[in-house]
Amino acid sequence: MSIVKRNNLLFPSFVNDFFGPDWFGGVDKWNTNLPAVNIKEEENGFELELAIPGGKKEDFKIEVDNDVLTISSEANKASTETNENYTRKEFSYTAFKRAFTLPETVDGAKIDAKYESGILKLTLPKKEEALPRPKRMISIG
Repeated sequence: MSIVKRNNLLFPSFVNDFFGPDWFGGVDKWNTNLPAVNIKEEENGFELELAIPGGKKEDFKIEVDNDVLTISSEANKASTETNENYTRKEFSYTAFKRAFTLPETVDGAKIDAKYESGILKLTLPKKEEALPRPKRMISIG
């Protein structure tokens, strides 16, 4: 809950809390540990790009089950620093899971993924019958 100062008095900003998260399906400032995703439709398929800096390709798990594409990751990191008078240990744990329902036009068996420069890029090709057909002339008999 955020606090708003008005006339030297502090009031909770109920309006901001009511309108965030976006009640119409968005998650504005609701879950900040989910990676941002771009989805682009092209002639031959779809392209998903997830911004996940600092990861390794071994950190990600990508699976398709019943036309649902699930992308998840779990990463544990620990570091220890020892000096003469103290020892400092730091732990971090990050995890996320995103699921996307595939359209009927996507060939789930041919999905490809690569991770480069902090971007996880998935290529989702369309099924052969969903690809656009070239224009053809029909002769009149």
